[in-house]
Amino acid sequence: MSLEESALLDALRRGDEEAFARLVGEHHASLRRVARLYVASAAIADEVVQDTWLGVIRGLWAFEGRSSLKTWIFRILVNRARTRAVRESRSTPLSAFSTDSAADPEPSLSPDHAVSWDDSPAPGPWTGPSPDPASPERNLLTKELREKLRTVIDALPSNLKIVVWLRDVEGWSSEEVCNALAIQETNQRVLLHRARSRLRAALESYLEGARGAAGRR
Repeated sequence: MSLEESALLDALRRGDEEAFARLVGEHHASLRRVARLYVASAAIADEVVQDTWLGVIRGLWAFEGRSSLKTWIFRILVNRARTRAVRESRSTPLSAFSTDSAADPEPSLSPDHAVSWDDSPAPGPWTGPSPDPASPERNLLTKELREKLRTVIDALPSNLKIVVWLRDVEGWSSEEVCNALAIQETNQRVLLHRARSRLRAALESYLEGARGAAGRR
């Protein structure tokens, strides 16, 4: 933990409501986006996030600081989201996070194809261009691509979906992802590469068509 996080933890343990409000403000939207990867509706995701915050409050004194506070909070979320997903019959067993090889020859998705995933901006490298009032055609294309990306992401297996989301949408480091999901670095790397490869394969024809349409304008 950093000195800043240590001070925040002390404040939280003292029951500092302002400190807790800052923590919620910093992570709530991201928690909700991640929860939504596991469960069937936004309403259920909200319930999972609320349950996560209760778990954070109850677990503050047990937190030992062996990871960042952020990673600890998201691990609580992932555990609760997986439990809820079992009830919703949308779960992936932990064994699905294992991979059969550290090497994967498939090409990965280029960050040049970046667009935002939803209307709530996330900090990852695939945040797309801002709306351009002078170019409604560009805005329409960006919206279409965003919708296409959402469809493709939703179709990924859960183990690939969560890794690519945390790395490329939320902008997490590989270490943070490994800690939150309790997986090895090698597995994380392979899962990320496979997810990007599937995205590239699914989007390639669409992107070519979009570029061709733009060139004819």
